[in-house]
Amino acid sequence: MAFRNRHFFFSIPFFTFLLLLFNIAHAGFQPVLQETKPIDFVENVLEPSENYCNPSGQIEDTCCDFRSVEELQRDAFDKIQALVQSKFFRYYKINLWRECPFWNEDGFCMNRDCAVETTDESSLPEEWRQPALSAVQISPKGSGFQPFQECQYKDQDFCLLNDEFDSECVYVDLTENPERFTGYAGQSSARVWNAIYRENCFNVVDKMTEGCHTCNNQLGQKTSTATSPNFASVPSNTDQLRHFLSDMAEKPDEGDEEVCLEKRVYYRLISGLHSSISIHICDEYFDQNTGQWKQNLDCFVNRIGSHPERLQNIYFTYAVVVRAVQKLGGYMKAYNFCTGDDKEDQETKNAVLDLINTFSSCPTTFDESTMFQGPDAKSLKLEFRDHFRNVTSIMDCVGCEKCRLWGKIQTTGLATALKILFSYEEDSLDPLRNPGLLQRTEIVALFNTLNRFTESLHAIERFRELYYERSHPASQVKDVSFIYSLLSKGAAQLESTLAQWNIPLPSVMRRLLETLIPSH
Repeated sequence: MAFRNRHFFFSIPFFTFLLLLFNIAHAGFQPVLQETKPIDFVENVLEPSENYCNPSGQIEDTCCDFRSVEELQRDAFDKIQALVQSKFFRYYKINLWRECPFWNEDGFCMNRDCAVETTDESSLPEEWRQPALSAVQISPKGSGFQPFQECQYKDQDFCLLNDEFDSECVYVDLTENPERFTGYAGQSSARVWNAIYRENCFNVVDKMTEGCHTCNNQLGQKTSTATSPNFASVPSNTDQLRHFLSDMAEKPDEGDEEVCLEKRVYYRLISGLHSSISIHICDEYFDQNTGQWKQNLDCFVNRIGSHPERLQNIYFTYAVVVRAVQKLGGYMKAYNFCTGDDKEDQETKNAVLDLINTFSSCPTTFDESTMFQGPDAKSLKLEFRDHFRNVTSIMDCVGCEKCRLWGKIQTTGLATALKILFSYEEDSLDPLRNPGLLQRTEIVALFNTLNRFTESLHAIERFRELYYERSHPASQVKDVSFIYSLLSKGAAQLESTLAQWNIPLPSVMRRLLETLIPSH
């Protein structure tokens, strides 16, 4: 039989090839979870296929893999975004002007983007205001007591909490003070991260970054200035990407037995936090040439994307925070949100429980029961806790007011996650039986920290798309569209021809046709 459509013969090989790929993709193959190679991992993050390929493999020291975490993030993204806009979670009480306890900090940022706008307490629920908090209350036995006057630390705390009785604390509307690029950099910033990594990280930084030629950037010893970022340009040619990454990439840690699980987890949490903050800066970067805020792909690849360890630690820290939120489900179900409006209280509770149910629908992301089990468990746990307390206090040494705000929120959020995971059994997390377990500031910090890590993973997807656009110019996209058009015409001709021969179209082929031609 002769075929008059000259595109038919051209499109058959393409159709057959796609059909083979389709069968392979639907054969039910499930890869074994395994550690990814550094360059392959970064390429998987940056270089998408048609559906923007996700990184794959096991996240070390967790119970999940990269793809599961990205899917979980997508499911939770809109929910956590809406939640942090609510009254209960958008207002945070904080002392922004506590003196640095470790050195004289005289490098305070004078840039207007560093400033924080505070909120007048008169616009807040009465229960949150200073007079209500500082009032002397009478116990059922008649004795006077002030419930907010207490020690700065409890044994279970992994951070220095703001005393809600403190008159120097102010409320901040977090939606009016977003975390973004402020220009804060240089020696002041480097000193903060050096104090964290070199003095409060169990002295494992060198071991955990062995083979790394660019880790000084993470330690703050080589930082770009605000006026001269000096980011290496990411190549648009995908063939050059591997060479670029090989030149910049570091060797990730391989879980060396010389570094115990607890110390590895601690380091990954700190690195994950630092890397997530860097992504926020690159995601909302101020271009001084244009005066506009935009995503900076070169910033992302130089600071994060070319370093597999840093990328992996963002996923790791997200998995740990998700596990803490999962464990807090029963506590939040009985929690009184006190927004001053019963209807809003219930709506907030419903939104929180809906988010937690999203996380509970998947397997546990992190197993805290494996931690602190050896002969030195008690002393190691105390050292772990005290180091993290120091990290939260070091945030008072940050010279940028807005950076200090978000540094304190996120270190407090991580500290709250650690407190939930390692200080309490699940059945003791009950606000009715144990009403003093968590302050409101801890809950607000935890969920806002979860949101920041969710936004970091979401930003990785956007940077993936930016790289795709850079590596696939419009002319190439046009060529692909032309081939796609020919392929669609050939597919339609094939279906028509099979119908003339009274040959039924196989279901697998029909699904492919429906993908190519929506009208089928």
